[in-house]
Amino acid sequence: MAITIDSARRIFPNTLQADAVPALTARFNQLSAEDQLAWTWFAFLEMGKTITVAAPGAASMQFAEGILKQIKEMTFEEQTQVMCDLANHTDTPICRTYATWSPNIKLGFWNQLGEWMEQGAVAPIPAGYQLSANANAVLETLKSLDQGQQITVLRSSVVDMGFDAAKLDGYTRVAEPLVAPKDISQRVQVTIEGINNSTVLNYMNNLNANDFDELIKLFVEDGALQPPFQRPIVGKDAILRFFREECQNLNLLPERGVAEPADDGYTQVKVTGKVQTPWFGAAVGMNMAWRFLLNPQGKIFFVAIDLLASPKELLNLVR
Repeated sequence: MAITIDSARRIFPNTLQADAVPALTARFNQLSAEDQLAWTWFAFLEMGKTITVAAPGAASMQFAEGILKQIKEMTFEEQTQVMCDLANHTDTPICRTYATWSPNIKLGFWNQLGEWMEQGAVAPIPAGYQLSANANAVLETLKSLDQGQQITVLRSSVVDMGFDAAKLDGYTRVAEPLVAPKDISQRVQVTIEGINNSTVLNYMNNLNANDFDELIKLFVEDGALQPPFQRPIVGKDAILRFFREECQNLNLLPERGVAEPADDGYTQVKVTGKVQTPWFGAAVGMNMAWRFLLNPQGKIFFVAIDLLASPKELLNLVR
């Protein structure tokens, strides 16, 4: 039977992902627009308390500066209306602009609004405001997750706000400027217990170096990459766009792995370790697994990136 992307997704099926993340995201999406907005207010105000602090300057916010300045100059009533419009997916100029931003810019936008709310520059949560029981339950569950899972839920909660990007004609996606790859002399080569496969090692090293042009050469033309809790991204052009928009300045810290033969001369490899993101710095290591399927020529046909359910899953390398 020919190997397909669907069959590749089933390698190492005992990998236990953090199912609490999509479950909580689904509960958030079921909240009313008012509750979603109030939840977002409270969640970002919790940053630095029970929820991990965002690292200052982690994302380039130059593309959001104009909108943020516009909002800061509004009355409190107008500011609240803008945020309600974002939660309601209203068709307004600000909501349309927001829809074109990368997830990191959206996350930075809400983080800045949260800081301004605390400073009194943006309309605060009304005095005595109480979250609904459903929204409060979602917030309390968020607090109970580990830091890596909190990051993922927070990010998911703001990504789909704003106008529906699918309804925009001919828009240009806006992401942070590309960072130049690290100089060869500045690169630290990873080592992975149990793995000496050059393709897997080069994947980690090139990603850590922001060397996406070299990284994409490791994939077959119709290869696929599956981010956590998403459908596979298929084709080198789409994968390269994902790397450039969402993977800059990551720090991959693979720890151990296992490689074994698969059908038709392919090789399947599983690696576990941690990832540090620029948004949350070295203090937060997200527990991750990478599941590779390499073709007989050693190229990447498929790789899945999994957010793990718990730190103990870092030791789970069995099929």
